[in-house]
Amino acid sequence: MTTFVDRVELHVAAGNGGHGCASVHREKFKPLGGPDGGNGGRGGDVTLVVDQSVTTLLDYHHSPHRKATNGKPGEGGNRSGKDGTDLVLPVPDGTVVLDKRGNVLADLVGQGTTYIAAQGGRGGLGNAALASARRKAPGFALLGVPGDDQDIVLELKTVADVALVGYPSAGKSSLISVLSAAKPKIADYPFTTLVPNLGVVTAGATVYTIADVPGLIPGASQGRGLGLEFLRHVERCSVLVHVLDTATLESERDPLSDLDVIEAELKEYGGLENRPRLVVLNKVDIPDGQDLAEMVRPELESRGYHVFEVSAVSRLGLKELSFALADIVAKSRAAKPKEEATRVVIRPKAVDDAGFTVTQEEDGLFRVRGEKPERWVRQTDFSNDEAVGYLADRLNRLGVEEMLMKSGARAGDGVAIGPEENAVVFDWEPTMASGAEMLGRRGEDHRFEAPRPAAQRRRDRQAEHDEADEEYKGFDPFA
Repeated sequence: MTTFVDRVELHVAAGNGGHGCASVHREKFKPLGGPDGGNGGRGGDVTLVVDQSVTTLLDYHHSPHRKATNGKPGEGGNRSGKDGTDLVLPVPDGTVVLDKRGNVLADLVGQGTTYIAAQGGRGGLGNAALASARRKAPGFALLGVPGDDQDIVLELKTVADVALVGYPSAGKSSLISVLSAAKPKIADYPFTTLVPNLGVVTAGATVYTIADVPGLIPGASQGRGLGLEFLRHVERCSVLVHVLDTATLESERDPLSDLDVIEAELKEYGGLENRPRLVVLNKVDIPDGQDLAEMVRPELESRGYHVFEVSAVSRLGLKELSFALADIVAKSRAAKPKEEATRVVIRPKAVDDAGFTVTQEEDGLFRVRGEKPERWVRQTDFSNDEAVGYLADRLNRLGVEEMLMKSGARAGDGVAIGPEENAVVFDWEPTMASGAEMLGRRGEDHRFEAPRPAAQRRRDRQAEHDEADEEYKGFDPFA
């Protein structure tokens, strides 16, 4: 069973917002005490967080479907629903988040770096929150907004300073085992290393990481062997080290041809042309290996390479190699621009930006797109006439009706709000009315305006007394 996975497809779903509650407060002698429906809770987010203790995406390979919890609906008595619990997914340092088309959504480097992969839906407002001086008794509430739901791809690109590249069995695993405390699998057959190995090296005051990338072969950039699967782990490295086998048993191979093949594959993969390179002639402890290293070294140096003759067995030349790599890594780190504090950029909304667009399609349908109109439609309970009327009022205040008229829409034309796969389509009638007007203005209840019988009797008696007082003022008992 594999214990290392560096690419997975993950399906993430945020929690849905809870529905608002439409409720009226009732108690003895007070059957209509006003709206008291609570708001729905917010749906939970799905968040990716870099965790240094995580080194593989294996958990998501076995369990690729992840979902946060939904928000709870509101209740009567002004009780709001509980928010959904956020789902936090730990990922290795160096994880790249892509969409299904391969577009990069986030590059997660550094402990604690976060990315919200799916945003939870907001909860719907209850009728208590919808009440106002003009709308004293809303008989409806807003629905919760569904959370985001999408497929993403996670790719792990190893965060290391140095990458060891070369043919299988060139001795890369042996080098990293003696340069650092890493203990990779070492054997005398090709493709012993099936996953990248990381080791930490200390050379003087410089501490750097070194990665052993599984062996490359001709055609690796096209998918042969393990090269294409792991070449992505070379992208973040500051320096590339060509490990050349000077004691190979294959007669058709030699260090120069091996170097040409690996360079061709790196060029074909792309993006690595400007990385500094070193050449390590390995296994010089073998007599034939030493002789071959002396033969090819002048040619390599004439090509501009800095060449080291090393042996992982006798540890010959390892100290010089370690300090040379530390020097290159230190220069690379010094050349990087210093991180600056994040600047807060305020982009005010344009004066003529309505927040939505109206376009007429070929079939004559008018389509409205915008964050607010689409969210309002999702929050509307279309089985409630009063809620539909409230939606019409909101769209009218936003300017949708005016924009439809300017776009040439006429009464009876088809209008769609939202994308093609999830739109609400209706025949447009300007200043749309609903059955709620039978009670007065939308969201109002004439029962709250009607006086109570006892209060009316008191007012009638008071009026009679006032009338009697007026008559008494004009009465003269001595006339």
